[in-house]
Amino acid sequence: MGRVSQAQAEENRRRVVDTASRLFREQGTHVSVTDLMKAAGLTHGGFYKQFASKEALVDEATTHAFTELAQRYSAGLEQHDGQREAAQQALIDTYLSVEHRDGPADGCPVAALATDIAREGRGREAGRVYTQGVADFADFLATDDQDGIARLCTLFGALVLSRATKGSPLSEEILAAAHAALTETG
Repeated sequence: MGRVSQAQAEENRRRVVDTASRLFREQGTHVSVTDLMKAAGLTHGGFYKQFASKEALVDEATTHAFTELAQRYSAGLEQHDGQREAAQQALIDTYLSVEHRDGPADGCPVAALATDIAREGRGREAGRVYTQGVADFADFLATDDQDGIARLCTLFGALVLSRATKGSPLSEEILAAAHAALTETG
């Protein structure tokens, strides 16, 4: 089999990073290289042509996930003509939805990667990216009346607890209570 072109190699790398970003959010960073490459539709051997190590891929996939998150709230601002409160409300509505609870692969990296980053990411690029991503997300959520970190903690906690209690009535009650707490006025 011949060598792949540079363009194809770049496309393969992009596909692996995107697949890893989704699988890590859905299943955790313990996903094997073999399973990851299979999900990307590539061979296990091809991994080592693209990445120095699995840790390097975790770093890159974490960056990718937080870039997607930042693009979501930027798109929300654009969609709402720069009206920050409207963009924040739309994000809260989506974040505390059953669809987001049930779709971690496409969801927030703050909630999905927290445990893995705490265990493995300290001192690595993934840990730095995670920390900056949390800070940036909290900045986006801040209002004149509410601290962004407190709002993020409410979102994060509600999502994690609703995922852990999925299948029980409590799961949706958690989402609704957090939504009410974040959207009450006055």
